[in-house]
Amino acid sequence: MNISERDFSPEFIFQASRSSGPGGQNVNKISSKVELRFDVRNSQLLSEDEKSMITEKLSNKINKQDELVLVAQTSRSQLKNKEKVIGKFNLLIGKALTPRKKRLQTNPTKASVEQRLESKRVQAKIKTNRREVDL
Repeated sequence: MNISERDFSPEFIFQASRSSGPGGQNVNKISSKVELRFDVRNSQLLSEDEKSMITEKLSNKINKQDELVLVAQTSRSQLKNKEKVIGKFNLLIGKALTPRKKRLQTNPTKASVEQRLESKRVQAKIKTNRREVDL
């Protein structure tokens, strides 16, 4: 699911506020920080499975109202920050909805098995040499 700047549904809320980033005296006058809030629970764009995957994987970015909250304030321009926060959203949702690859079980190589056994033999020899000698 990719959104662009034209996709303004009730699920996406953009808020602008004063940024703490670069801008000199401009920082005190212009609201360039952009905050994106996406209502995961009430989203009509996502299926129930996708909603549960997102809430599980992005739990540290979701607040108590089940809103995914993302912030961008690196640029002096509100428009650039808006583009950055949309890019962040698309990337995060894409990663969260990508299923994890199942690990294929493999067998150890003959060389690695032999190497492990040889290291065990060396360690055993070291320990036997530490024992007290009977006179």
